[in-house]
Order: sequence, then structure tokens, then C-alpha cells
Amino acid sequence: MQFTELGNRDGKTLLLLPGTACTWQLNFKNVLDALSERYHIIAVNYDGFEGDPNVLFTDMLTVTEKIENYIRKHHGGRVDGAYGSSLGGSFVGLLIQRKRIHIDHGFIGSSDLDQGGKLKAKLLTALVGPMLSGACKSEKKREKLKAKLRKSGAIGDGDKSLDFADDFIDNMKNLNPKTVTRQFYSDYVTPLEDDIHADGTTVHVIYALQMGEKYGERYRRHFRNPDIHEFDMKHEVWLYDTAWQKPVLETVMRCMDGEKEA
Repeated sequence: MQFTELGNRDGKTLLLLPGTACTWQLNFKNVLDALSERYHIIAVNYDGFEGDPNVLFTDMLTVTEKIENYIRKHHGGRVDGAYGSSLGGSFVGLLIQRKRIHIDHGFIGSSDLDQGGKLKAKLLTALVGPMLSGACKSEKKREKLKAKLRKSGAIGDGDKSLDFADDFIDNMKNLNPKTVTRQFYSDYVTPLEDDIHADGTTVHVIYALQMGEKYGERYRRHFRNPDIHEFDMKHEVWLYDTAWQKPVLETVMRCMDGEKEA
């Protein structure tokens, strides 16, 4: 695990938790300057994402415990905010659910929060894992994955979405394929409770409406009275599409700073 602290050391603390098969450098690179100018950033790279292919992702609960231990040791067991992009939102949910650290503002960034049993997880992993990790091996496989990402709504259709997809695929070259499959599998089988809440914690959801209504239903089931902010965009496109960066950044900052929406 790697924890990198940067940004405004006098600002509120904001934990950044990247999504599936991503480093924080890839996931947040286009919004990091704006966030780090305002906040003290704690950026996380999970097991298996430190650049050493011999280190593998362990599982969601082991990684969650390592995050908790770091925050307890270095930040007195609390942070002002935690933004979890996609799979990172599962970590935010687990951190709030387990109550070993305190988070004032937990952000669920377009997370699908999809869960199921081990058999289905194995079948999905057998399909998705090789597609992700193998995409960097040929142009045909690269284009096939990009088409799948577009069809699923994971990326948009514009040039910026395709550029991000290329960066995402290139990042796979630095990852052990077992890390990708373990992360996907563990996220699917690690349950989030229903009605998660903690005193003094507000859960804010960046809800990409183009993902579908079932995601909104999941957010309301897993979290008690979530503060849902709807954007008619695809999955986390605000992280690389400038058209969405300003409105979503403003929403995150208003929530972090306790300001009401105008």
C-alpha cells in the first residue's frame, strides 16, 4: 500500500480512493490540482498498484484495514472527507460501516456497488479479468475493450473518453493480471450492509444518471438518507471531461465545506 500526502497542508483532509484497476495518479490526474489547492490530499494506491508486479492485490477487507490503520496512526483516526471513485466507493462504504475511523463527508463516486455470490463472481471474473488485463496486448483487444466500456456506460463517446480509455489500458501494463482479477472478484463478493450510517457522517453520492435507476435504488438501500447529487452523465466522466468537471467539483467542495446548494 502507498499513501501519498500532498496539497494544502492547512486545508481539510480529503482521502482519494481510486477505482478498479486504477492508480490515484491515473484516476484523479485531471482534477488533482483543483482539489490539492484547497485540501490536504491523502491519495491511496492499493496493494498491487505500487509499480511492483510481484506485489498482488489482497482483498477488500485487508486493504480497508490498512487504510484504517494509516488514518488512525497519522491522522488521529479521522478525515474530513473521502472520495471513492467507482470501486473506491465500496471502500468508503466499508470504512463508514466498520466505524474504526471517522469520516465527516463520504463521497460515493458513481459506484455500481454490485454484489453477489462466489459462483457468479468467479464466472464474471473469468470473463472480465482477461478482457481488462489483456487489452494492452494487441490493438484488436484494445478496441474490443473500449467498445465494451462505451456500451456499458463506463466511458463516454467523445475524444476525452477515448483518451482516458487508452491511458487506462496502458496502465494495465504495470499490473499483474492476478491483481486485476483479485480486485474485481473481491469487490463483488464483499458485502456492504444496508442502512449504513455513522453519527456525524454524511454520505454524498455523485449519481451518474445514465448508469440507470437501479444504481439510485442501491444508494438508498445501502446508506441511510444519502445526499444524492444527480448529473446526466456517464460513469465518472467528470474526472476527464472538462464539461463536467466544474459542476461536480463545485458540488464536492460545497459538501466538504458545509455550504448549502444555491
